Amino acid sequence: MFRSANAINLDVKGRITIPTRYRQTLLDDCQGQLVCTIDIKQPCLLLYPLPEWEEIELKLSQLSSMNPHERRMQRLLLGYATEGEMDKNGRFLLSSPLRQHAGLDKQIMLVGQMNKFELWDADEWHKQISEDKEIEKLANFEPTERLQEFSY
Repeated sequence: MFRSANAINLDVKGRITIPTRYRQTLLDDCQGQLVCTIDIKQPCLLLYPLPEWEEIELKLSQLSSMNPHERRMQRLLLGYATEGEMDKNGRFLLSSPLRQHAGLDKQIMLVGQMNKFELWDADEWHKQISEDKEIEKLANFEPTERLQEFSY
């Protein structure tokens, strides 16, 4: 399970370095095999251990290529999906199209989201968090049933 927000850097070759605390889990669970794709709702990337991504692919394979909405989802998620392996130093290469989609430059936030990571441009992440906090503070939304039952 991946959690917390980690400030990391993108090197000149387009690589990120996975924080040490996640590396052994990734090596144990997927031999460092990762898949990165775009988030279709937000300007960030989604980085999955290969077994988690394979579950997404199975769901995508069950969508109809004849339905334009389902086909669009397949096209975007699969079209941008890039498989790679974490090297011995914990680095992972992000392709140019992926970096462009999320507007990634030098400073990045790697955010654990249980079964995957989100990769954000650091400024965009801080802006998103501020917006999320403001929405929660104003409580100007109708909570779902799951949110009504959620406590922490």
